[in-house]
Amino acid sequence: MQTINTEMDAFKTDAYYMNEAIKQADMALARDEVPIGAVVVCGGKIIARGHNMTQRLNDVTAHAEMIALTAAANHLNSKYLDTCTLYVTLEPCLMCAGACAWAQLERIVFGSHDPKKGYSLYTSKALHPKTKVTSGIHEEICGKMLKDYFKSKRT
Repeated sequence: MQTINTEMDAFKTDAYYMNEAIKQADMALARDEVPIGAVVVCGGKIIARGHNMTQRLNDVTAHAEMIALTAAANHLNSKYLDTCTLYVTLEPCLMCAGACAWAQLERIVFGSHDPKKGYSLYTSKALHPKTKVTSGIHEEICGKMLKDYFKSKRT
């Protein structure tokens, strides 16, 4: 009988899906959007993808998480995503955390903390009480993308 290291398997899985979110962030960057990407996973399958589209849509609510959550809800034909995990390259803002709470996500996994606008700055109760949070998956990559983007805007 083979022993499975579930903690290591979970990390590998989280790293794989975070790589998919990073690909979405790359798409945002290619469109001169803030490079944040997200994917929603349900039953081991990516059911939705999103990246920042605030400039393109001229919509301050068009964050990667919001785009991905809407696509996931449409895919499942349900407003509740309680069997889904959201992978996002940056800690959700308070608006996106609120949307995650209403969707009742099972889990949120994010790459880099957001020291200026992340939901955890405001409250630890922004998410649904059953939502589990994992942070720091590919944190350096996710953080570097954002730092490089904003540095290029300042020069």
